[in-house]
Amino acid sequence: MMDTLIGLVSQYSPSGRERAAVEWLIARMKDLGYQQAFTDAAGNAVGVAGSGPRQVVLLGHIDTVPGKISVRVRDGVLYGRGAVDAKGPLACFVDAVARLGETDGWQFVVIGAVEEERNSEGARYVVGQYRPDFAIIGEPNRWDRIALGYKGTALATVTVRQKQSHSASAEQTASEAAVKIWLAVQAFAEQFNAAKSRAFDKILPTLRELRSGQDGHEQRARLTLGARLPMDVSPEDWYIKLNDLAVGAEVVPTGYAIPAWVCEKNTLPVRSFLSGIRTQGGTPSFVYKTGTADLNIVAPAWRCPALVYGPGDSALDHTPNEAIDLAEYQKAVGVLESALRDLVKRLPPGA
Repeated sequence: MMDTLIGLVSQYSPSGRERAAVEWLIARMKDLGYQQAFTDAAGNAVGVAGSGPRQVVLLGHIDTVPGKISVRVRDGVLYGRGAVDAKGPLACFVDAVARLGETDGWQFVVIGAVEEERNSEGARYVVGQYRPDFAIIGEPNRWDRIALGYKGTALATVTVRQKQSHSASAEQTASEAAVKIWLAVQAFAEQFNAAKSRAFDKILPTLRELRSGQDGHEQRARLTLGARLPMDVSPEDWYIKLNDLAVGAEVVPTGYAIPAWVCEKNTLPVRSFLSGIRTQGGTPSFVYKTGTADLNIVAPAWRCPALVYGPGDSALDHTPNEAIDLAEYQKAVGVLESALRDLVKRLPPGA
């Protein structure tokens, strides 16, 4: 069972350099008996099992953040970049669907998407290619937990320009004005968050970069600000507020802004996963994450019952000691296989 996981993690694939890992995974899916395995137009690895009218898309991502980690197994733990985020969940999808085999009336599509760690180009492409009955997104949340919500995100640059003044004058510098804007953003977030106990419900701003300079005539200071947003604050709402807080500065949204998303709890896939976790001896629980995932891209478009599942400790995401416990991985494959079998039983093709 470990060949898929170890082999996939052994293929170093930071965003933009996924091709070798995609080709390896396609070959692996063919070896495991998938009816189809191919690279789509976005560069994603796609494996298809079955051809029934009911479709489940299992969407993981095959890219990682940069930074090689020596791939090794020690004391039952696999170390390597992507072992947790998110080749562990993706390999789990591949192995569980292979073990399930062809199921009358059902089609299972496993996708290893590219570019998730940057702009989610792989997920943005598959949005228009499939209309599944159910969607499972692969992210690490431990084998006995189901994630139902991910926060939104918005990025912006805030630029302050001031006329050049003598350093001995009492005039505020562009850098000082920029710092005041950041402090105002922090103060607003603290006020907004004061009555909220869950991190999922809070605005979480970050100062990613501060640059300053001058050309003899003008001073400039530029902030790069990120924000993780709750369900009740859309990216559009956030940009309006940021403009209010940055009076006199230029606010420019950058990248893709993504709203938060929460999945429904009382759905067939959720019930099947609860059952699957219990079959492996676990006590299931739910989690709502402060990050953003491909769930936020596909779920609003597909509007089908969805959830996020995958083995691994997300606290190790992007860290130099990224690693996954192999016993946990085995349990997760068992959970997913059991959940899919249960889902099939709960909803026969003709129902």
